[in-house]
This record gives sequence, C-alpha cells and structure tokens, in this order.
Amino acid sequence: MRTIMLVGVVIIVLIIGKLFVFSKPGNDKNPEGKKGADGKSAKAPGGSAVPVNVYVVGKETIENQIFASGTVLPNEEVNLMSESTGKLIKLDIQEGAYVNKGQLIAKINDRELRAQLQKVIYNQELSRKVEARQKKLLNVEAINLEEYDITSNNIRILDAEKEILEAQLSRTEVRAPFSGRIGLKYISEGAYMAPGTPIVTIVQSNPVKIDFTVPEKYTPNIRIGNVVKFNLDGDPSTYNAKILAVDPKVDENLRTLRVRAIAQNPTGRFVPGMFVKVLADLDANKAAMMIPTEAIVPVLKGKKVFIVKNGKAQEVMVTTGLRTDKKIQVIEGLQLGDSLITSGIIAIKANAAVKVN
Repeated sequence: MRTIMLVGVVIIVLIIGKLFVFSKPGNDKNPEGKKGADGKSAKAPGGSAVPVNVYVVGKETIENQIFASGTVLPNEEVNLMSESTGKLIKLDIQEGAYVNKGQLIAKINDRELRAQLQKVIYNQELSRKVEARQKKLLNVEAINLEEYDITSNNIRILDAEKEILEAQLSRTEVRAPFSGRIGLKYISEGAYMAPGTPIVTIVQSNPVKIDFTVPEKYTPNIRIGNVVKFNLDGDPSTYNAKILAVDPKVDENLRTLRVRAIAQNPTGRFVPGMFVKVLADLDANKAAMMIPTEAIVPVLKGKKVFIVKNGKAQEVMVTTGLRTDKKIQVIEGLQLGDSLITSGIIAIKANAAVKVN
C-alpha cells in the first residue's frame, strides 16, 4: 500500500513540474507571430518559379555502330567415321598434318568383298559368251526366245551384283571430303571397326567464319556483303570480315538476329573457337534527335522527360534508341524545337512553374 502511495506522489510531482517549470513563456522554439528584422512577418519561399537549364531539341548526325560478341568457326569441319565393318588395316594420317581433298585416310580389310567381286566378274564373262552363242542360235530358230531372255536377264542381275559389291568396297575406304588439317585421331590400326566408329576430325580454317548476334531492331541495317571489323583478346590489331549470311528468323527467346561473316586466314591467326569482339558500322542517321542523357528519368512504364511549355514543366513519355557517351536518341515523344529541362529534374513535378536560366 505504501508503495502505491509513493508512486502516486512521484507522478503528481512530475505533472506539477511540467505545468509550472518547463512551460514558461519564451521557451517555444518556433512561436507563432515571429517577426523579422524589419518588423514584418516572414513568409515561406513556396510558390516561386524553379530555375532550370534547358536544351533545345534539334537534328544531329550520328554514326550507327553496334558492338557484339562473336565466335570463330571453321569454314568446314567433319568427323570422319567408318561406314563399313571390319579390321582397320591402314591409318595413313599424321595428327595436325594438312591433307588434300580425296586423300586416303583409313582403309578397312576388304579381301572378302574383292573375292566376291571377282566371282561376279567371272560369271559375267561366262554369261556374255553364252548369250552370244544363243543369239546366233535364235537367229536360225535353233532355240526359243524364252531361253535367250533368261540368259540376258542373268547378265543384268550380275551387273547389279557387281555395282553392289563396288559400293561396299568404296565404303571400306575413308577419304578426305575437303582439304584441311587433321585433328587428333580416335583410333589406331588393328582396331575392329563398326559403322559409326569415329576415326578423326578434319578442319578447314582458311577462310574462317565469324558468328555473332545483334538486337532485332538492327535487322533492316544488316546486309549481306557489308564489311565488319573484329578484334581478338590480347591483340591490338583490327581485322575485317564480310557478312556472308543472315539467319532468316529472329531468336524468339533472346530477340536477337544471328549473323555470319567470313574472313581470310592464310597465316592461321584465327583458331576456331576463339572469342572475338565485332564492330559493325551501319548506315549513319543524319536526322536523329539526340538529347543529354541526364534529362532522362526512368519510370515504371518506361522513360520520361520534362519540357518547358507556357512557363511550366510538362511531363512527356519518350522512346529511346541509340546511346553515345553523353547523349541518347529519342525516337518518339519529342518535337524539334522543344525546350528540354536538363537540371533539377528530381525536384520538378508536372505543371510546376519554372524559370529558364
């Protein structure tokens, strides 16, 4: 009980101190009716025009250049594989060596096929002799026409069998389909081959292809025959390549267009698989509306700017295009001659009064 009374006394003392000690006249920090040195009441600066800098929108000529990442690809590349079954009796290659088109790379045992072919050839010779004798007999009506037709048909059957065996024999040889360099071999002599067994890779790297992608909006500016420049990592030199082909469709996931260029490579400087930086010079735009980048305000629905109209700041949504180090192209939203606000943009609101410096 005494404790409760003591707490009550403390509360009463604090209330009395608040009323009579801390609330004395003249202690307010911001009393109403405070006057300035001239004896007049002070006013807030609100309602005055905001000073701003402006940029008059006009036409400029800009170089239309795009940078892209690319990859060096061989002009031709193929994995040579076996088409036939049998023992590999010859592998006439040296890894990394240059081979010419049609050069023999590998040979599979073909003794059995050659024996079958020789048998067919012997039967062909005999059948032709029989056919010649029967033709003479047919002319004097010593035999009937049916016997002669059977012999003639046997000759045609043997011709077809010979073609089959010759085709099978050709599959026992693996030859270079084009000139290029041999890669690392996957098999050695004496191995048993089955159809589809990989043997070696041939790569033709002169010329080489340069594959890169550009955003879909540049599709009308990419033309076959145009020259692009590219650089290699760690190499200050600039090389040229000519656009060879353009993918007929845009990648629907990345919204990019795939482009292929071709470059000569007589010294082997460009190795397939290398990363390159591509610079494509497109058609220059001689009537571009370029504005300072600091005038752009990113918003949820896109980008906006402020222009001065009748002494007030007007908000305008814009569509942008190419960008340089200091300026950005406006495709839609502005008109030539608009006074674009370039300073104090963060503090400006729509329809706020402004004063051009």
